[in-house]
Amino acid sequence: MAAVEYVGASRIYPGNPIPAVNKLDLNVADGEFVVLVGPSGSGKSTALRMLAGLEDVNEGEIRIGGVDVSRKPPKDRDIAMVFQNYALYPHMSVAENMGFALKLKGVSKEERAAKVRNAAKLLDLERYLDRKPKALSGGQRQRVAMGRAIVREPSVFLMDEPLSNLDAKLRVETRANIAALQARLGTTTLYVTHDQVEAMTMGDRVAVLKDGILQQVDTPRNLYDHPGNAFVAGFIGSPEINLIPATVGNGAAMTASGVALPLTNPLRPGTEIVYGIRPQHITLATDGVPGRISLVEPTGEDQELVVDMGGEDISVVVHGGRLLSAGQDVKLSIDIDKVLPFDRATGERIR
Repeated sequence: MAAVEYVGASRIYPGNPIPAVNKLDLNVADGEFVVLVGPSGSGKSTALRMLAGLEDVNEGEIRIGGVDVSRKPPKDRDIAMVFQNYALYPHMSVAENMGFALKLKGVSKEERAAKVRNAAKLLDLERYLDRKPKALSGGQRQRVAMGRAIVREPSVFLMDEPLSNLDAKLRVETRANIAALQARLGTTTLYVTHDQVEAMTMGDRVAVLKDGILQQVDTPRNLYDHPGNAFVAGFIGSPEINLIPATVGNGAAMTASGVALPLTNPLRPGTEIVYGIRPQHITLATDGVPGRISLVEPTGEDQELVVDMGGEDISVVVHGGRLLSAGQDVKLSIDIDKVLPFDRATGERIR
C-alpha cells in the first residue's frame, strides 16, 4: 500500500512565526491522483517538498503506507519527483538520464536498459533515447523527466508544476497524457499547480490551500458546485465567480447601491452576506435585474460580458446568439438554485 497521510504536519521556517504549512491533515488513497492548488505562497510546494524530504516537518507526521517518514532521508522514502525545470543532465543521453537513478542503486545494465525501453515506449520516446536534452523540445524534455521517475517504480510520484515551462497548446496535450499515464500505472500521485484548470481536469480530488492552511479537499465537481468558503469559490472556476457584498432583505439580497438580487435561502433579514453566482448561471432575459453592458469579450461561440447593474458590476457568460456590444441595456435572469451565499465576516458558505 502507498497511501499518503499528512497528520497535523507543519513547516515553520526559522525567524518566521507564521507556518508555511499549518497543521495539514490530508489523506491520499493508494493509487489516487490528488492535486494541491492555491495561489503563490499558499504552501502547496512546501507541502510537497515535506513529503519528499526536502523540507523539515517541524510538527506532526507524514506517513507513506502507514509508516512515518518524517525523519527519513529522501532516498529512503520510495518516492520519485518531477520538477518544474526537468533537472536533466545535459551531458547524458535520454536513456542515460532515465536510467541514472537505477545505476546509482546498482541495478544491472541489462535490467536498466529493459526498464528504460519500457518507459520510453509508454512515453513515445523510443526514437529519442540516444539524443541529448538540448536536442529535444520542452515537451520532450518533460516526458524524459517523467520517464526517469517511472523507471524507478516508486510508491509515490510527486510533481511540482511540471507543465509551467510549456506553451499553452502543449500544456493541454501534456496534462491529458499525464492523467492517462497515471491512471494506467495506478501510482499514488501528488501534483502541485497554481493553475486551477489543470487541477480541475487532472485530479481525482483537489486540495485547495491558502496561507498554509487547507481550505477544502474534494472532487473537482464538488469544489465547483459546493465550495466551502468564498476563497474556494473565487479560486475554482473560470471565469471567476461573482462575489458581491449584500444585505439580506425580504426575499432578496440588497447590494450597497440598492440592487435587489434574488435569494431563496431563508436567511434572517439584516444578515450581511457575500452573494456568489457564477457567470455561467446568469442569462439574458426579457425580465430580470436591469443592467447595461460595459464590456464584451468574444471567446469563440461564447461572449463574456461585464454588466453594470446600477453601480455593481457582474460578469455574465452568454452562449451563442447575436454579437452584443457595450452600451446595450439588458435584463439578467439569475438561476436562484445556483446562488451561493457566504457569511461576510467568516467567508464560510451559509448552508
